[in-house]
Amino acid sequence: MTSQPTLTKPGNSPGATGDPGNGLQAGLKNRHLSMIAIGGVIGAGLFVGSSSGIATAGPGILLSYALVGTLVVLVMRMLGEMSAANPTSGSFSAHADRALGPWAGFSIGWLYWFFWVVVLAVEATAGAAILESWIPAVPQWGWALIVMVVLTATNLVSVGSYGEFEFWFAGIKVVAIAAFIVIGGLAVFGLLPGVDSEQAGLANLTEHGGFLPNGPGAILTGVLLVVFSFMGSEIATLAAGESENPQRAVTKATNSIIWRVAVFYLGSIFVVVALLPWDSKSIAEDGSYVAALDSLGIAHAGQIMNFIVLTSVLSCLNSGLYTASRMAFSLGRRGDAPKSFARTTGRGVPRTAILVSVVFGFVAVFFNYKFPDSVFLFLVNSSGAVALFVWLVICFSQLRMRKIIQREAPEKLVVRMWLYPYLTWATAALIVFVLGYMLTDTEHDGRKTVLLSLLVAGVVLVIAVVRQRGRRAVTDRDQVPAARD
Repeated sequence: MTSQPTLTKPGNSPGATGDPGNGLQAGLKNRHLSMIAIGGVIGAGLFVGSSSGIATAGPGILLSYALVGTLVVLVMRMLGEMSAANPTSGSFSAHADRALGPWAGFSIGWLYWFFWVVVLAVEATAGAAILESWIPAVPQWGWALIVMVVLTATNLVSVGSYGEFEFWFAGIKVVAIAAFIVIGGLAVFGLLPGVDSEQAGLANLTEHGGFLPNGPGAILTGVLLVVFSFMGSEIATLAAGESENPQRAVTKATNSIIWRVAVFYLGSIFVVVALLPWDSKSIAEDGSYVAALDSLGIAHAGQIMNFIVLTSVLSCLNSGLYTASRMAFSLGRRGDAPKSFARTTGRGVPRTAILVSVVFGFVAVFFNYKFPDSVFLFLVNSSGAVALFVWLVICFSQLRMRKIIQREAPEKLVVRMWLYPYLTWATAALIVFVLGYMLTDTEHDGRKTVLLSLLVAGVVLVIAVVRQRGRRAVTDRDQVPAARD
């Protein structure tokens, strides 16, 4: 069985600081976990990337979001089943290690880590651009450095400080998008006093070329554009390993995923396409949410949205560094990374795992400034399909883990995947279909993203198989009795 981190209460960590025997601490409170779970599904991509999806699919983008949202709900249900039975900071990587073999845990763990260190660079650059527009005296690279250093320090203090920062970052996102839905919804139905928006109304869903102005095929193209904005919903299952009641935290996060996706994604996008015609120039020029706020006559809509996007960026950076470091910690615990990755401080912080992750994040930021159209573009494209790879591995892991849990500890099946195993197989088939459809997409770089991601995954997989065979050879050699004279 895969060894799991040992949870200790804050202040009761045995041994000296940095002692490899120390484990992660249960430093996350219930309110932290609740907000991490809610905020995890609201990425910056929702605010800045939805305009391209609307331009591609029109009001039909709602179906694209619904399809991907359903996929996320099903995958999270599977992950919830495994994580509730065995909470761990390695989450799906540790489950894959147990269910499919060390090669699977190694491969998907390192690919996920790679994904998040690239995200660190993307988000740091995006946040720095906003901050430079406010305070141009500090260059963009300086802001990127400041943001990364501050959030690194936050993560190094304790898991509780990460949770506290994320509580407020995610809280701002949640309040902002909830207010947007309420205000926009009132305007759509003509109930918002003081606002005379003649172009708002449900008619925007069917006029201007119909609900699917670019045809049914645009729904799938929309899926390709929005699928990656959902990455992060699984963070709650990693963070649950450092809470006082991991099983309860995982169960709650899993059961609430449906309304979180429905409200924050479908609800907010519905408001946008109902407030404005989908082909409005303002959506393409200003962004979907800024255009929607402008249509309501809200002053300084652009700056308001920049603040919300900055908050989302900081939240994503904070969670990205946390997630990458915890995955590296788990890999170290399982012998799939240097042992130093699994060492923790007296506060239960995996310092080496955090520092290594942020160093690679800094390197990626450097590439973004020096080689944006070559090295950095390769990094972004080669990590782009990792979300789908992770979801696919979760599907296959759950198929095996259900049998293992039923055989060894059936009482731990407090969360169950619906219609097992049929819905699991259907979900896996849908993910494979999306990957296959991406190979036909040349307009939005879907083919390049899949091919480069497969290349990187292939390299990691080869390393994993070679390592596994090497370990097996060493084990077999040690088991052979020494020849006697």
